[in-house]
Amino acid sequence: MAQITLFHTSDMHNKLTGELAERLHHLKSENPMSLWLDSGDAIWSGNIYWRPGGEPALDLMNSVPYDALCMGNREFHFMAIGVDCKTSRAHFPVLSANIRPSKASRECRIPSHIVIERGGVRIAVFGLTVPCITEKMLVKKVSDYYFAQPIDAAAEIVPELRKKADMVVALTHIGINRDRELAGSVPGIDIILGGHTHTVAEEHLGQTWILHHGFYARQVGRVDLDISGGQVTNLTNELIPLAKA
Repeated sequence: MAQITLFHTSDMHNKLTGELAERLHHLKSENPMSLWLDSGDAIWSGNIYWRPGGEPALDLMNSVPYDALCMGNREFHFMAIGVDCKTSRAHFPVLSANIRPSKASRECRIPSHIVIERGGVRIAVFGLTVPCITEKMLVKKVSDYYFAQPIDAAAEIVPELRKKADMVVALTHIGINRDRELAGSVPGIDIILGGHTHTVAEEHLGQTWILHHGFYARQVGRVDLDISGGQVTNLTNELIPLAKA
């Protein structure tokens, strides 16, 4: 049996300060084998505009450092240059398994997933983003990207991830209701770490845990779990306060 520790934030919306990042760094230094994940909307930029020089919030996340970020709607832009600028300062992967290039000639550089080993356990983490632009929207004609439906993308990727990992984590920015749909529709996901609806939640549906850990850098979630035979056999979820409400 192996023991794994995950730390999770979401929807920080540029509220992460140097002081809070230092607290997160201290937590990671106390738990050097932990995995640090964020479910998106970490940055300042809106859906239309972006900072040409990139996002300083990502520098603070680098200082922790985080292991992966799910692309939220704030990290997305319909132009490739916008996506590149918004994510350029991240020293960790920004994930989305349901983003697609609109044109056959364009390559999407956003990875769908990562596989990280902790304590001899291979952990696959894949991202799912709220569909800002879908294949049926007229705006797709001028967009460099669109999004497949999250459930469809998960159903395609999870069986492949189960072949090469002992544990599968869905890092999502689709909201609590879609996370429940995901847990009920796609077998093989051990944990869903979600965001987008600014929710605090702990639910267990079938074989899948759904965990949301708040917003605006007010809390960080700590998840301690036991893995045996490729299954989560025990899970403890703790919400650690950071900033004042």
